[in-house]
Amino acid sequence: MENLNQDIENHYLKEGLYEDIIKRLKEQGIDLNNVKRSDIAGVDEFHVRGAAVSRELARSIDLKGATVLDVGCGLGGPCRMLADEYNCQTTGIDLSKEYIRTANKLSQLVNLNRKTNFIQGDATSLPFDDNTFDVVWTQHVQMNISDKKKFYSEINRVLKVGGHFLFYDILKKGNEEVSYPMPWAGNTNLSFLFKAEEMDDFLRELGLTKEQATNQTQAGIQFFETLIAKLQEFGPPKIGLNVLMGETTKSKLINLMNHLKSGKLELKSGVYKK
Repeated sequence: MENLNQDIENHYLKEGLYEDIIKRLKEQGIDLNNVKRSDIAGVDEFHVRGAAVSRELARSIDLKGATVLDVGCGLGGPCRMLADEYNCQTTGIDLSKEYIRTANKLSQLVNLNRKTNFIQGDATSLPFDDNTFDVVWTQHVQMNISDKKKFYSEINRVLKVGGHFLFYDILKKGNEEVSYPMPWAGNTNLSFLFKAEEMDDFLRELGLTKEQATNQTQAGIQFFETLIAKLQEFGPPKIGLNVLMGETTKSKLINLMNHLKSGKLELKSGVYKK
């Protein structure tokens, strides 16, 4: 497991990530003493549809003033949004040390460090007490986690009774083989896709109750079609997912889009209550 975690961390690793973002902000003439969340929104939400789908997920329950854990938080964009717009006290955890370093610095940059906290750790062994959070939230993370039962058991453990689990995920549909590279994995060794029905089984066994589920596949396809058209016409943006994926950005996004179109993969979001 330790070797697998290291391989996953290496897949996402980009040295000097925060410094690169700062350089790109300077190149756009943005005053570093007055950086807004919108200035970094193109890079700090590493999932399909970015900030738009995070806001959509946030509207699915009453989040005002909640304590929230984002499992697999990446650069912390959703945590900052929830802290800023919903007055939540947010904690993010991610396997990537560089992502966590960058997340904490970005929160300082936009003056949200008092309401956000980011720590490096393993999603299958969360360093929190039982019944700690009002809400646990995860987006596009489980694809890298082999032990799904441990992953969802830990989410359930740290969630308060009466609290909510919110997810937005890429899931396998059918039994056809998936080809790589994808944004989350360069090959099959780092990818552990499963089906929505299997996730629901795990959560029901833990005693969680499904309150809503939304098929996000078509919205994701439309997002990709617009994004890829822009990439082809204008090239990579100053601040976008290209900062994280570099030269492989376009090929990975096109591959994911084609798998969504063919029905091999699907996008789903949902809400469960403990």
